[in-house]
Amino acid sequence: MKKALLAAALMSAGVIAHAQSSVTLYGRVDAGLEYMSGLQNGAGGSTSRWRAESGDWGTSLWGLKGAEDIGGGNQVLFKLENGFNLMNGQLQSSLFNRWATVGLSNANYGTFTMGRMLYISNGVWDFDPFGQSSWSSASLVRGRNWPQSSNNLAYQSPKFGGFDFYGQYALSNQTKWNGNSTAAGAQGREDGLQLTYTSSLFQVRGIYDEIRNPANGQLNGSDGGFTFSREYTAAANVFLGSIKLQAAYQAIRTSGATGLAAGTPTSLDHEWGGVTWQATPALAAIGAVYHVNGNNGAGNATMYTIGGTYNLSKRTLLDIQIAHVRNSKAANFSLEATGAGSSNLENPVAGHTQSGVYAGIQHSF
Repeated sequence: MKKALLAAALMSAGVIAHAQSSVTLYGRVDAGLEYMSGLQNGAGGSTSRWRAESGDWGTSLWGLKGAEDIGGGNQVLFKLENGFNLMNGQLQSSLFNRWATVGLSNANYGTFTMGRMLYISNGVWDFDPFGQSSWSSASLVRGRNWPQSSNNLAYQSPKFGGFDFYGQYALSNQTKWNGNSTAAGAQGREDGLQLTYTSSLFQVRGIYDEIRNPANGQLNGSDGGFTFSREYTAAANVFLGSIKLQAAYQAIRTSGATGLAAGTPTSLDHEWGGVTWQATPALAAIGAVYHVNGNNGAGNATMYTIGGTYNLSKRTLLDIQIAHVRNSKAANFSLEATGAGSSNLENPVAGHTQSGVYAGIQHSF
């Protein structure tokens, strides 16, 4: 009897071991020195600063991910990821503020996940010459391109003839479907669709997404379209050997906004273009121009930036970026994805320019 039980236990252990897959600890640490001019000094003028900075080229983060094969070509997946400040060791917010998901995947039918994740608007990352660094596609729309989303249901399709589809739907978790809470951490309904076509010569993507105000479920807020709005994106990559060309256009629109102060836009048009030259397997040079124009007296701004990377190894690179933003008379856009308003001292004085340079090192594991 004991031998039979032992045999059964060993067989069970073998089944469990066969079903399990590896769990991976991964991460990225990014640090450097940054100089920026054109900051407000609090007395109507401008000042500058040097600072040690974490995450200018890419968010410092760590995470766990894994998959279990449950048979029939199906897998159970999970992902837990947090962003943090390398310079002081502090978490950005909650423990797993970027990703906290579980789901099912099948090679023929796609992947379904639930939980907290990067919002679908982050899909511009693949078409941004600077890969959503601190000074790039999120800057002139004050972070509209890179939020996270809770209460989310997401589906990623397999590729069919070069096409793939991705969608998200995030519930408000309120008594009103679109949201009706001013409590800390409340979220309005969020959703989006993304369609991509990829070939060896080019890649194109279209994204539609909306983020609703948690207080009333509407597509507007006190800052106009920067936080709660609809966003329509069309983007393209062109692959020419060692050269990659990238361009995108975004239309950000609100609805139902009334009584907003002059300078608070209900509509924004945002576009950019750039080129990456892979000069050697280790060395890449990048240049890009980003532009935004807002209605209701918000003005316009153009950001010019150059930079590049040098890979010391497969996991470690050195990076540098030099950027300059020019504002029209009424605008005060920063190199950073800062909040709107003249009281934010990270923004330049309205109508003024801002310049910066960043150099650092990044290691992935």
